[in-house]
Amino acid sequence: MRISRRAAAATAVLVTSALALTACGSSEGSGGSDSASGKVEGQVTFQTWNLKANFKNYFEGVIADFEKKYPDAKVKWVDQPAEGYPEKLSADAAGGTLPDVVNVSPDLAYPLAKAGLALDLEKAAGKYRGEYLDGAWRSNRMPGMPGVYAFPWYLNTGPTFYNKELFTKAGLDPAKPPTSYDQLFKDAVTMAKKSGRKIAMLAGTPSVEDFGRYGVRLMNAQGTEFTFNEPKGVELLRHYKDLYAAGALDSQALTAQAESAGRKFQQQSVAMNPGSAHDLENFKKEAPSLYRHIGITDAVNNTGKANMYVQGLMVNAQSKVKPAAVAFAHFVTDKKSQMAFAKEVTIFPSTKGSLDDPYFTKEDGTDATRVRVASAKSLKTAVNYTPVLLSDQMKTVLRNAVAKAVQSKQSPQAALDGAVAACNRLLKTG
Repeated sequence: MRISRRAAAATAVLVTSALALTACGSSEGSGGSDSASGKVEGQVTFQTWNLKANFKNYFEGVIADFEKKYPDAKVKWVDQPAEGYPEKLSADAAGGTLPDVVNVSPDLAYPLAKAGLALDLEKAAGKYRGEYLDGAWRSNRMPGMPGVYAFPWYLNTGPTFYNKELFTKAGLDPAKPPTSYDQLFKDAVTMAKKSGRKIAMLAGTPSVEDFGRYGVRLMNAQGTEFTFNEPKGVELLRHYKDLYAAGALDSQALTAQAESAGRKFQQQSVAMNPGSAHDLENFKKEAPSLYRHIGITDAVNNTGKANMYVQGLMVNAQSKVKPAAVAFAHFVTDKKSQMAFAKEVTIFPSTKGSLDDPYFTKEDGTDATRVRVASAKSLKTAVNYTPVLLSDQMKTVLRNAVAKAVQSKQSPQAALDGAVAACNRLLKTG
């Protein structure tokens, strides 16, 4: 299981079903308010997303500790498989059987919040806000809605790996990998020229996260329209078009998946690629000649902030045990519980101060520690660049527009104008 997973492809199904509930109202059974005050008692149903197989002992321990602290409360843990998780949430939302505490990513929380099924934690549990990293807390704000609709839970980000030997052969300083997009584009062209177009710097076209890291305004302030066709977005796409023409972008970048891009990097035909500690361990076993020359750096950005992948715990606004549900969601996401979870698997706590722990700051010479320290440092100020309203269908629209522009089948401006228009139509009809 990849902890840093994004929402599954069926998010749109959840949007449709959950939004349909707004017409029925959602105050029934919720006590008529967002208050979570009262005695912590009753049975809390807690649903996670594909975590039981590998972390059963950890979660059973957390639940036991919670029940010891609150003897009048009990927790029933339900774990759902990764496949079909959005559909399961949709069915529960439509049937009124949504668990009290639910593991969600921000894009899965949005339709539930819109339908009035997610508790506003700024109202119900605002006293806890100071415990979490600002970027993590804000990641569960929803466009056009006041409040925050899930406790931040575990985070992830990834460094970028680069091949120091390929940098040296191209006359680039292996101790100074690009940190800005301008430098990346310049170095990429140099790499292609010096290698006779045999080595590409990159293996993939820009995703919405790249537009965000470049400094493009992705949506308007109201969160009602996409705006990534602004001049800065066009500028980014024009650069990628130029890279493709120069051989600085791999010839298969238009169709490449993350796995194939990783293989290109492992074969040393691509000089830079995002990755994780797991990838680094694989390089050591499967590609020792590459491993000897691996460099680790932050993902390139113009904003000074890395991208953050975030998972959260949402509290059902209709829960009949709301005080206990809020108390349990906070208990699972507090500093102690998150630190313990981070030592079970390669994830990062969303609580303030946790990333200053020696576990995240001191290297011991192992591969896992090298990546962990680099990632933890960038997460302190990271943000989630992907808009919660961007569905998988919209991501496909953007990907197709990028491909047309990169191949010079359409101008960057026309491609992005078309993509924005299509995404805004989907936004209105979704």
